[in-house]
Amino acid sequence: MPKMIFVNLPVKDIDVSIRFYEAIGCTKNEQFSDENAASMVWSDTIVFMLLKHAYFSTFTTKQIADSHKTAEVLLALSCESREEVDTLVQAAGASGGTADVREPQDLGFMYSRAFADPDGHIFEPAYMNMEEVPAE
Repeated sequence: MPKMIFVNLPVKDIDVSIRFYEAIGCTKNEQFSDENAASMVWSDTIVFMLLKHAYFSTFTTKQIADSHKTAEVLLALSCESREEVDTLVQAAGASGGTADVREPQDLGFMYSRAFADPDGHIFEPAYMNMEEVPAE
């Protein structure tokens, strides 16, 4: 079995979040989803676990961050092209998220933008052309 990452994210409205994550390309795994949580598969090795606040609180004694006011993490997502970066950010903005929460970055060899989901979690889709990375 490959090493995987399961990103557990607290969400206020599970149904709104499911629709958003489906719009940006995730698939819901019904086997690990219920009224408190949704397993949203990004790739064979990356899964976003969307947990209602009350359920998320059963895993930690810490206060849940208000991601609209504070940044707890930046989640970078690799893309196959600049166009895929743009398409992903447009889909995020059209489905209840916020597109371009910072200025796009174009370093020539790397291109990235950023969006926030409905709960304010920040994602940075990025394309990197390894053939153009400056040699050091």
